[in-house]
Amino acid sequence: MADPPETAELLAFTKTIEARSLSRAAAELGAPRATIGRRLARLEEKLGVRLLRRSTRALALTDAGEAFYRHARIVLDALAQAEASVETDAELRGTIRIAVPPMLDRSFNALVVDFAREHPHVQLQVNVATRHVDLLREGYDLALRAANDLDAGLVARMVARAPIVALASPAYLRRRGAPKRVQDLASHDCLLGFARGEVPLTHWPLVRGGRVAVRGSFLSNDVSLLADAALRGLGVALLPTMLVGGLVTRGDLVEVLPGVVGAESRVAIVYPERELLPPQVRAFLDVLIAWAPGAIASISTKCVEAAPERAQAGKTKRAARR
Repeated sequence: MADPPETAELLAFTKTIEARSLSRAAAELGAPRATIGRRLARLEEKLGVRLLRRSTRALALTDAGEAFYRHARIVLDALAQAEASVETDAELRGTIRIAVPPMLDRSFNALVVDFAREHPHVQLQVNVATRHVDLLREGYDLALRAANDLDAGLVARMVARAPIVALASPAYLRRRGAPKRVQDLASHDCLLGFARGEVPLTHWPLVRGGRVAVRGSFLSNDVSLLADAALRGLGVALLPTMLVGGLVTRGDLVEVLPGVVGAESRVAIVYPERELLPPQVRAFLDVLIAWAPGAIASISTKCVEAAPERAQAGKTKRAARR
């Protein structure tokens, strides 16, 4: 029977995946690049399987490598917890990689800064992006995202729920007429988002199941931009009420095909499914869970208050040009 993998080999493998570079992994581990390469080769030789496909420009996991990475992380996380359990100073250490959307308010910034100040031996890496980050392949510990499509191998802690509905401004509906049937959407300008932050949507969900095809010339993965476009009369947008509910209440936006077009929006904190979470990740997760519900409600209020101001600013600029 072959010798079992050593901790140094597991570290070389997981760090290479998470850094997406042999050179960066070597720098983070404080070892020569050639040493990391030898450890990876030794690991593959022991396992008798190729874990990584290497080229001069990129590294990619094989199917076997992807499966082995998840188990290797569990082993290393368990070792980190075992070490932490006997440390006398009980200080959190290690790295936390987080992916969040760009619509968060400054209370999130305060949360991150306060956590960093309280735990100076923890390295926080915060990626703010609209794209759908692959936590497992890219080595992220946590993400805050819409949880309608949950990737396999992830755990979700739900922090907010709200309907998604089709909305348009009264001015747009006066100009184009309100859709009476689902089929009428084919003749309307629809303001379209992106599935998983990357692929333009071509269909909207129906409340009772199924989908309807939609078209439009305005597309964005930024929900606040779609809301502004709808508010300014550019078309019909599918929007979460948690962000624009106040605009509907005030009549700035009107629901289109109520009870027919729509779905439920769920916001969740997601993280890779593991036997044990590293102590620093568990600590940040607890802080994030306590922060998220109230903060999302606050973001909703601010979006509602800011939208009429942005619309009025646009009218003022157009009047000035005339």
